[in-house]
Amino acid sequence: MGASLAASASGEAFGTADRRPARGMDDELLARRLDGDFHSHFARVNGVRLHYVAGGKGEPLVLVPGWPATWWSYHKVMPLHAQHYRVIVVDIRGMGASERPAGGYDKKTMARDIYELVRSLGYRQVNIAGHDIGAMVAFSFAANHGAATRRVALLDVLHPDETLYDLPMLTKPGAGVHMWWWAFNQVKELPGQLLHGRSRYLIDWHYGIGLRDQGNVTDADRRVYTSWYDEPDAIRASNGWYQAVHQDIADMKTYTKVTMPLLGLIAATSRQWFEYTLPQIAADIRGIITVDKALHWLCEEDPDLVTKSLLDFLV
Repeated sequence: MGASLAASASGEAFGTADRRPARGMDDELLARRLDGDFHSHFARVNGVRLHYVAGGKGEPLVLVPGWPATWWSYHKVMPLHAQHYRVIVVDIRGMGASERPAGGYDKKTMARDIYELVRSLGYRQVNIAGHDIGAMVAFSFAANHGAATRRVALLDVLHPDETLYDLPMLTKPGAGVHMWWWAFNQVKELPGQLLHGRSRYLIDWHYGIGLRDQGNVTDADRRVYTSWYDEPDAIRASNGWYQAVHQDIADMKTYTKVTMPLLGLIAATSRQWFEYTLPQIAADIRGIITVDKALHWLCEEDPDLVTKSLLDFLV
């Protein structure tokens, strides 16, 4: 499954390039094009209506996406995992077709959303992996619902802690990517006013700096994400994931080391961060694997290595 399938799905789901889908309709069309009998579902849990896509058979594997993407960011690895697991990819509150409530965007609350979802599906324990914002939620799931967590994998991002307060407002030339979006997403209302109808520019910029090969996230993929992030209310909800960081930092101070097996999957630029931090937050680290073909979007740039690493870890 790759760019050709994404392009085909986009053509049928959206029609013309400037036509946005009705909420939820595209998800089912896209899901049915993936091997593994995937379908789009909704569930009301923890006071919020969550959207998720599920397929495959076996033990449950929950995948949690990040910003500015949706469940579709896992579409290259979902069919591969579905051969071994019941794969459940959750749009966190505020993302994609999930509900956009006024609050609850701290990672502890969003982890509770997922906990109640998997319990509603009849599972007492799950494997969970998250990327970007989703990695923050996955770690919070493990920290707050340890008995429900069999194994946890963090892809290229860790849970917020006080080191975020050290991010500079300006970086020296040549010092690397300036993470300006952490401050931008703190601002109330203005992001929605600026990005309404223009989110494609933001999405292209982020994939522009986050991919080694721009072809690994196609125009069709980017249209999927743009269709969900182009409205002020959706932008407001995604801002909430960042505005809750102060609560996340406070919550992190209360957590002891997680004890279930943990795997780190990272781009090369994240290795030092993971090597320094993981021993402080996890007692059973099963590996830190570098995905050399990727800058940040691991599943899009090297789905085979990500899948193999996760399958080896989850056995």
